[in-house]
Amino acid sequence: MVLRRRLMLAIAGAMVCAPAIAQTGGFRSSDVGSPDMPSVQGVAHMSDLMRERSGGRLFVANLGASDQDSESFTVAQVRTGTLDMARVSVSALHGTVPATVIPTLPFLFTSTEHRRRSLQGTVGKELLGALAAVDLVGLCFYDAGPRSIYTQAKAVRTPADMKGLKIRIQTSSAMTEIMQALGAQPVPIPFAQVRPRLAAGTIDAAENNLISYLTSRHYEVAKIYSVTEHVAPPAIVIFSKRVWDRLSAEDQAIIRQAARDSVSYHRKVFDEQEAGARAALASAGIQFVSDVDKAAFAKVLAPLYPKLVTDPRHRALVERIQAGE
Repeated sequence: MVLRRRLMLAIAGAMVCAPAIAQTGGFRSSDVGSPDMPSVQGVAHMSDLMRERSGGRLFVANLGASDQDSESFTVAQVRTGTLDMARVSVSALHGTVPATVIPTLPFLFTSTEHRRRSLQGTVGKELLGALAAVDLVGLCFYDAGPRSIYTQAKAVRTPADMKGLKIRIQTSSAMTEIMQALGAQPVPIPFAQVRPRLAAGTIDAAENNLISYLTSRHYEVAKIYSVTEHVAPPAIVIFSKRVWDRLSAEDQAIIRQAARDSVSYHRKVFDEQEAGARAALASAGIQFVSDVDKAAFAKVLAPLYPKLVTDPRHRALVERIQAGE
């Protein structure tokens, strides 16, 4: 009974504190990335713009860099308003917002330019708008780059090389389907567990972008980086609708515009760090496998589109992206 009472008091305290923090403008954010990661720097820049445009009233008081909670748990916190905002991978929203599967579809975008143009345009706005149904405000997308597969023992050049491979994936039904279609054994575990699991040999591989591969030091235990670039799920900045609805229309407009204006800054930081990561990894002796048969991968994975995207409205968005929008 005492434990139950303490739990109820803690929950009540969190509910009381959330609006107080929002009213003073010091929003609490979350990010699994380290302080120097592009996503954390992007939100920090967004905070600078908010502070400047609000006369110092609005800012992000806590960037939450290197938060150890899973992104799925973080999303739940933002939905309930116990956390004001967060930067998460769009994959963390697949279970609650079906439309967010779209930018994770394998080989959907033809280039970096196509991906960025689409996510910052009308299609991106429609995808962000879909979050309102689950008490979230979608503010902007950050490009997280293409993800490729890294292994300890063998290179991955064709879908046949994936057979039986125990590979860590983000918690996502879409990523599970993708890896199973390739014949691999998907293992959804938190990011913090990947390096020790690779070192222990309980997983054979993982997949991520070059920056995360370097900064996480995964390259030390998995030295073969096969450039499959099979998916490129973006990051997304989300805000609690419960907190958002307590803000004035003026403050909402300042926050929304600051988020949009932070995208170009994030891209600059990301591109610089990606180039630096590639050079650093090459100097560290990492084996880059570039002769990957991407056409063969795309042929195996294309039939998944109807299974992963069932809503006719969402399929229309896929077609618009494929048409170059």
